[in-house]
Amino acid sequence: MADPMLLNPADSVVVLPARLPAGADPLGLGNPLSKTVSGGHKIARVAISSGQPIYKFGQVIGHATQDIVAGDHVHSHNCAFSDHSRAYEIGADLAVARAAIPVMAPRTFQGYVRENGQVGTRNTIALCATVNCSATVIRRAASEIEASGVLDAYPNVDGVAAFAHSTGCGMASSGRGIDILDRVLWGHATHPNVGAAIFVGLGCEVMQIARMQNKAGGGDRISGLTIQATGGTRATIDAIKAKVAELLPQVNKASRSPCPASALKVALQCGGSDGYSGLTANPALGLASDRIVGLGGTVILSETPEIYGAEQLLLRRAASADVADKLLALISWWEEYTRMNGGSMDNNPSPGNKQGGLTTILEKSLGAVAKGGNTPLTAVYDYAEQITGTGFTFMDTPGYDPVSATGQIAGGAQVLCFTTGRGSAFGSKPAPTIKLATNDTLFAAMPEDMDINCGDMLSGGVTLDAKADQIVEMILATASGQQTKSEALGLGDNEFVPWQIGAVM
Repeated sequence: MADPMLLNPADSVVVLPARLPAGADPLGLGNPLSKTVSGGHKIARVAISSGQPIYKFGQVIGHATQDIVAGDHVHSHNCAFSDHSRAYEIGADLAVARAAIPVMAPRTFQGYVRENGQVGTRNTIALCATVNCSATVIRRAASEIEASGVLDAYPNVDGVAAFAHSTGCGMASSGRGIDILDRVLWGHATHPNVGAAIFVGLGCEVMQIARMQNKAGGGDRISGLTIQATGGTRATIDAIKAKVAELLPQVNKASRSPCPASALKVALQCGGSDGYSGLTANPALGLASDRIVGLGGTVILSETPEIYGAEQLLLRRAASADVADKLLALISWWEEYTRMNGGSMDNNPSPGNKQGGLTTILEKSLGAVAKGGNTPLTAVYDYAEQITGTGFTFMDTPGYDPVSATGQIAGGAQVLCFTTGRGSAFGSKPAPTIKLATNDTLFAAMPEDMDINCGDMLSGGVTLDAKADQIVEMILATASGQQTKSEALGLGDNEFVPWQIGAVM
């Protein structure tokens, strides 16, 4: 039996690397477990009195709601969410963070260089609905095109993606809500992984198609039509198919060529997290993120509710006071947003997260921020805002994976890395998703969904460095066209979910 893991000398808990039956005494303290406890869960290494803070990763993850004896299982029955320290030391670790940027030999991948200098990892035709009323026609058109076999004659085209959603009308014609939708739609239509895009509207919606056409100006890469002007549902489906047929020869002319790894923007995501997430996949992805930064590229952490309680770790390596102020403003906004809607920041973790060993949002966040590695936080962006800088960056998004990933991709991410412990059937378009399993059991249970197993860091002695190297190689291979598991399954269309903010009218 592997010994329980002590993650920081200051911790009052240790983590079980594997499931233990009732009666086991992993610490040898004469206090056997009263019931079976799954791997990834915590047990107390010292006695903790009711009301005292509980430490993991050297940080407070909650407080004891009753006296806890050394050797007891520590979870939601005896540990609860509590406020965390706001004694922020902004920039205190900046020098250490700068030293954490590794010196890397230049690397390349086989990408698509666009006329505007952007570099893509896929070459997709995008059908973008401006309103829910045009969702069916773009989905039907994409399905009929794929089923027809016409794409077989165009090997450099990676498919037709239908970006449908449930908004675009019944909303204010100005303000943050429509601005977000505007950024998401425009970000996908002009994404470096998109060779051409067609906007499709109804005609009378709030998100008028003219808004996008005015942005597009001239050129053939972006076009648009409406159902009302085209003659109805079936006529519009046929018109979309005809336009795609017209576009295919031109889009197919794109070809891959060597591109510097510095052109990469990699989105960082986690979903279905468990007690192993902060021990295996997230730290490994964090070290891989450092290496992408060392190559001159960009990594994008997000999910603001899932850094809550760990924001001090980011603030300590903020590159400037302006970056820190932006992050703090987001934390304040989310606290007010959840209060206004009758919720709490601790409504996250989910039931599945808790079954996997995560007790409070403070604990979950400490593991989640590990995906961001150790380099300076160089910028903070609004949801779906274009990522213009390099290095380790942060984008404000909800913790809900499809909404979060949609914003990151709209911001320009060409590849997405997604860690999961419980298992997640997630994929994304036009940027492919690489899935990282936190444990052996998941990797064996969902082999068609998982690209990389990080469980062997515990079971097989694979080092953090070796796993980070494996992740970087997978990112470069995926950027060069290697298909991911989620792509092979056809996932991605239904995971396009723009963040809806504001009154539905």
